[in-house]
Amino acid sequence: MNLAQKERPYYTVNDFYRQKFGAKVFKIALNGNFTCPNRDGTISTQGCLFCSESGSGDFAGDKDQPLSVQFSAIKSIMRQKWSEGKYIAYFQANTNTYAPLDKLKFLFETALSLDPDLVGIDVATRPDCLSDEIVQYLTDLNRRTFLTVELGLQTIHPKTAGLINRGYELPTFESAVRRLRQEHIHTVVHVINGLPGESKEMMLETTDYLNQLDIQGIKLHMLYIAKNAPIARYYEEHPFPVLTLPEYVQIVCDQVERLRPDLILYRLTGDAPKEQLIAPLWTMKKFVVTNEIDKEMRKRHSFQGSKLR
Repeated sequence: MNLAQKERPYYTVNDFYRQKFGAKVFKIALNGNFTCPNRDGTISTQGCLFCSESGSGDFAGDKDQPLSVQFSAIKSIMRQKWSEGKYIAYFQANTNTYAPLDKLKFLFETALSLDPDLVGIDVATRPDCLSDEIVQYLTDLNRRTFLTVELGLQTIHPKTAGLINRGYELPTFESAVRRLRQEHIHTVVHVINGLPGESKEMMLETTDYLNQLDIQGIKLHMLYIAKNAPIARYYEEHPFPVLTLPEYVQIVCDQVERLRPDLILYRLTGDAPKEQLIAPLWTMKKFVVTNEIDKEMRKRHSFQGSKLR
């Protein structure tokens, strides 16, 4: 898809889904009641510094309900706004490959049967939770549906990774990407802008690094301080400046300009539930953030890849 066919000066996930499936596609966030090695004591009991009590699945379904009930509830809400579309089952909360293979097969095979208009499964996980047998199963799943695997990287900088208690080193991430792409599995990477101690140049270095990898998409998040995450206490004990909206817009636009045009932008910001948010309050208005990014790109007469390195 060339720039003239896009609604925005960058390659959005909506552009990609419409190109691939010929329709609007909705992601329905399901909760498979997974845990995480960074929370259950295998690596740590603290979790990543930014991760909420729900395992970053604040908007996912109720883990105590069957997948079919979760799916139907969220689908009915979406149908009130959009009468037509296709669906992707999104396993979002915690680490969605951190379980015995039998559990993964039960959940993912159940998801495949939820709706005739379901066109894919999206699995968010950690790069250190992809055993050979799990990758083998994901490879089989990928032959039968459109599979996306999302990997939480956040930053390439070791000092920051240690500060946020990520729990693995960069070579582990690189290995996971190689193994997934050897099996032609669509791979998306999460990045957080505004982590404590990171300069704008460091944030650009993270996306420049990803731009060189065989990945298909990026999610750009803004760091927010949520009451139900360890970062709330850290922020209280070690106050650090959070990015302002103008600062964030400038950083994202610089990143987008340097990304190759085929890289799908799955997200340009992130938000916490309003009742949990401490700072920055501007993240509550996602549409304002994306509109400001669009305005800045137009002001620059710029587009994704215009400053590709």
